[in-house]
Amino acid sequence: MTVTTRLLGLLCAVALLAGCNLKEQTDAKFGDQGFKTAIALIELHKIRFGNYPEQLKDLQFTGDWDPISLNSVEYRRIGSGYELNLTRGWVSMPSTLTYPPAFWQGLGLVKSNLKPDR
Repeated sequence: MTVTTRLLGLLCAVALLAGCNLKEQTDAKFGDQGFKTAIALIELHKIRFGNYPEQLKDLQFTGDWDPISLNSVEYRRIGSGYELNLTRGWVSMPSTLTYPPAFWQGLGLVKSNLKPDR
């Protein structure tokens, strides 16, 4: 094998590894944004109407980009609160999204696949 062939192989390997990291980072950023946007819209609905929506299609006054976020979550109303699970980021489910305990305070979000059990 020539030096050029080895160098080309090394560059391809580095590009593949960098691409994997970029995909993970992009999944995390899109997942984080989608999750937070859904929470904001759900909590705003509660402030406006006094209760959480029965389903996400009941949300009013959403923006043109909000359906992108709402398509990346699963929502279920639970009593006086709700469950919200992230289902995907940009391409797939992010593996490293975590939030500090203060993030969850004051929300009606009682169950989530991103919320640690206490």
